[in-house]
Amino acid sequence: MGLPSGTRLGPYEIVAALGSGGMGEVYRARDTRLGREVALKVLPSDVATNPDRLRRFEQEARAASAISHPNLLAVFDIGEQDGLRYLVTELLEGETLRDRLERGPIAAQKALELTAELARGLAAAHERGIVHRDLKPENLFLTRDCHSKILDFGLAKVTLSTSPGEVATQVGGFRTDPQTPRTEPGLVFGTVTYMSPEQVRGQPADARSDLFALGVILVEMVTGHPPFRRASTAETMVAILKEEPPRLQASGHPATQTPPAPSALDRIARRLLAKAPADRYPSARALVSEIENQSSASGARLAAAATPPAIAVLPFADMSPARDQDYFCEGMAEELIHALARLPGLRVASRTAAFQFKGHTGNMREVGERLGVESVLEGSVRKSGERLRITLQLVDVASGYQQWTGRYDRELADVFEVQEEIAVAVAQALRGVLGGIERGASFAAPTRSVEAYECYLRGRQFFYRFDKKSLLLAREMFRRAAEIDPDYALAYAGLADCAAFLRGMWVGGEESLAEADRASRRALELAPGLASTHASRGLALYLSRSYPEAEAEFEVALGLDPMLFEALYFFARMRFEQGRVAEAAALFERAMGARPEDYQAPILLGMARHSLGQEEQSLQALRRGLDVVSRHVTLNPDDARAFYLGGLASVRLGEREQGLAWAARALELEPAEPVAIYNVAGIYALSGESDRALDCLERAMSGGWGRKEWLAQDSDFESLRGHPRFAALIAP
Repeated sequence: MGLPSGTRLGPYEIVAALGSGGMGEVYRARDTRLGREVALKVLPSDVATNPDRLRRFEQEARAASAISHPNLLAVFDIGEQDGLRYLVTELLEGETLRDRLERGPIAAQKALELTAELARGLAAAHERGIVHRDLKPENLFLTRDCHSKILDFGLAKVTLSTSPGEVATQVGGFRTDPQTPRTEPGLVFGTVTYMSPEQVRGQPADARSDLFALGVILVEMVTGHPPFRRASTAETMVAILKEEPPRLQASGHPATQTPPAPSALDRIARRLLAKAPADRYPSARALVSEIENQSSASGARLAAAATPPAIAVLPFADMSPARDQDYFCEGMAEELIHALARLPGLRVASRTAAFQFKGHTGNMREVGERLGVESVLEGSVRKSGERLRITLQLVDVASGYQQWTGRYDRELADVFEVQEEIAVAVAQALRGVLGGIERGASFAAPTRSVEAYECYLRGRQFFYRFDKKSLLLAREMFRRAAEIDPDYALAYAGLADCAAFLRGMWVGGEESLAEADRASRRALELAPGLASTHASRGLALYLSRSYPEAEAEFEVALGLDPMLFEALYFFARMRFEQGRVAEAAALFERAMGARPEDYQAPILLGMARHSLGQEEQSLQALRRGLDVVSRHVTLNPDDARAFYLGGLASVRLGEREQGLAWAARALELEPAEPVAIYNVAGIYALSGESDRALDCLERAMSGGWGRKEWLAQDSDFESLRGHPRFAALIAP
């Protein structure tokens, strides 16, 4: 971002940098003639002389300026100064659809409304002979008033005919040269995940190709995943050409068994995704009519059938006299998250996502929009001696009104019963989604001892801090819980996870590994039907290098809960360590979907994609990871892991100085931790500082970091592979 504030380009004065991409840098600017703020897109000078890039830049201006529509980005001007070519557009406030989808799926009715808006914009473009050819969430913008706009006509194809003898056609005030070469057969434009079959084949793309891309985006909005994306570009292309999209159930998610009768949502999506262009909607206008007809006939019914309600449970406020029950308040909220997540027909925001709003005092609409939920449950707990008072309110995000309130005055011994009552009351308030579930059917008490339960809750609070000191404290709490109640499965699972984490990332050696083995076996014996106990067992087996047995446990865990982050994340790490990098990448990507607020999975996905030679996908994952970690360290300035993983992503993305600064911060926070030193070694290696990298690697391994299998696959150390010191480190 090379233009400082105050720089003038023609009548436009730069105010601030907004971002950059493959086709230029974007700034907030002020039009000094009209006194309004605009967005100014600059093609960098080092590519402004490239005829092909310059042609595409000017083509975007011509195509976008040819039409004026509320769902298309308005183009105001184009110019050149001092070798810089720039495009001036309206300034939008909001976020891209990609940013929104990183927080989770969108309710089906809202997704259909956005699809209709985008189709209206496409219709206006298509009717002027303009095909976009690169529709994807990154090129779609959601304004603050929740409306959509289509951006970036950089790959647009202008198909307006010219009369014989004409040398140019006037399009919106800019001249389009009819001699611009047409797309040649076999030349692929666009982003593969959102391509139509004809684009994959290199055939001409017309308006119906944009409709196919819109179908992919509709499915991704509702389910969170593009229907044809696979582990590699080639596999994705084959899926687009050969495979049918998953049939959407009433929930909006892909069917895993015999599908029910098609919903209106499913019919619309499948027609958009027809392999043959002739089988799709004949025009964007026809699609708009179909959605409007469905909405007028069954809007509320369609929304209820297509997507279940979504809720977030915020950590409860501690109103106890000594304000020393924070662990209990967090634990109560977490238990309700688990209880509600087991109810059919209800989507629940993850603990990590919801707990970032701890202590939030703003309006619930902001919280709901950021979490992608329609309802938020908040409350307080007052614990005094053996008495509990729990006060709750369920807030509708859209209106801000209370949907339900409750107050519970009970004995501490009744804590499990009151959790069940709250979960049932909340579910019933959410339009009766309990259906035929009977009270108590999904709410077996985890332990018979409240004392053991309190130790477990303390352990969970320490565990989620993910630093060595907290994990040691968590391990002691889980041990005490298991001693008080020897049949407490979750206490053993927590103990196993702590021991495994300590063995795999910090300290502990064979003693920790043995404890992880014992505790995970016991947890599985006590609760073989819980996904978390299988995931704990899989982690212990993985760290002991019992790969086939670990694979079986992870598969069982994911069969019980396909969105269990821990199973996905550690299964991915194991696959990477085994050299099965493509499988690791697919699992890291699923882990990102399960927990969008996590920074580890996207950064490790970037490393895996790089190892596979998939540079575009690697950089995309790293950018996402760096964005998440940047927000995370603002709220968690003492998280060394965030700093060293963020440092790795920074260096790979070309931000070397930030990467080195974050490496220094990580070592400042954890100067003797082998895992921190290992990752800082990766930052040094990527920065070209081989000696410092090797010094850190040797320190890490002498300090107890011993995953040579991981080191052998780690692409951060490609520059060191021929060095004798590195060869000695990975030698058996």
